[in-house]
Amino acid sequence: MRFTALTKRIAGDGAAAWDIHYRALAKRAKGEDVLLLSVGDPDFDTPAPIVKAAVDSLNAGHTHYSDVRGKLALRASIARRHQQRSGQAVEADQVVVLAGAQCALFSVAQCVLEVGDEVLVAEPMYVTYEAVFGACGATVVPVPVRSENGFRVMAEDVAARITPRTRALALNSPHNPSGASLPRATWEALAQLCIQHDLWLISDEVYSELLFEGEHISPASLPGMAERTATLNSLSKSHAMTGWRLGWVVAPPALAAHLENLALCMLYGSPEFIQDAAVVALETPLPELEAMREAYRQRRDLVCDCLANSPGARPLKPDGGMFVMVDIRATGLSAQAFSDHLLEHYGVSVLAGEAFGPSAAGHIRLGLVLADEQLRDACQRIARCADALIKEPTHA
Repeated sequence: MRFTALTKRIAGDGAAAWDIHYRALAKRAKGEDVLLLSVGDPDFDTPAPIVKAAVDSLNAGHTHYSDVRGKLALRASIARRHQQRSGQAVEADQVVVLAGAQCALFSVAQCVLEVGDEVLVAEPMYVTYEAVFGACGATVVPVPVRSENGFRVMAEDVAARITPRTRALALNSPHNPSGASLPRATWEALAQLCIQHDLWLISDEVYSELLFEGEHISPASLPGMAERTATLNSLSKSHAMTGWRLGWVVAPPALAAHLENLALCMLYGSPEFIQDAAVVALETPLPELEAMREAYRQRRDLVCDCLANSPGARPLKPDGGMFVMVDIRATGLSAQAFSDHLLEHYGVSVLAGEAFGPSAAGHIRLGLVLADEQLRDACQRIARCADALIKEPTHA
């Protein structure tokens, strides 16, 4: 049977990046001692008041169709929270609720990009980006960033890659995989480029509440940017709700209307009981949120301290997020070869930097998703693996 060209555009290296994680899961299922640092799924439970709200909503019979754009109460909560954090004036009708930030990204791409358009993306990039933009026939134009610059994008590098076909700039800050955040001066320079060249800005801000250093800037709050920025966010990371699949887009009114039309023919609304729980997540003071954020910060510092004296595994301290990039170039192996060796001989699963793009070659990404004792154990194994490879490279 014949398949469309779409099936090729949504496959490839991004989809294959998770293979090592699945291998690690299979080893673990066999009873092997494997520490999983390869996926950004929080190890914390969703706070109890949120879970109770979902249960209460189910018991109240809220199991029918909901507003396709999202319940008004939830959209109003999202608008208030976004305005409090960013300073951007937002109304509820500018918010569209979708099945997670991944669905939000896909939906925005479908509404602003066409075949032949170019979208500039900081590289290394999150592994699904290429397939998401490829699905609508757009071409991803990587903007390489360097580990020596903390993996931060530079406005001049973006400017150098703008062509008449450039339609959008897609960035996430804090960045996945590196955890780098962009300072205000960089955002202001990028905003001027978007205005000058009439570009959309797709701003992925799912890690904005896990920022440890510096100030989070929501670019839609900058002059002239509200009408050309789609801001993506979710509860997945900040509230340990990855499995709930609840995300949103804050968009100009016209884009929000198009997103509603797409949701109508694709999603037909998010479950009401999940939306009711999301309202509680956004409106209720939850001490668990700050505790989780502080735990991630402490884990970041633990990883950096544990690997500080390793000649073969040099950590790059991130500004925020749930990950640490580690430079393993001194081992002489590619990141993929190192990751395979690390899993097979030391029982630690990480993602190879090449999965995110060539600028991350020679680096691995490890998730801050284990408690301190296990995370310290994992770092010690990584250091032993890297140091052994330096001393006896033929063992690879």
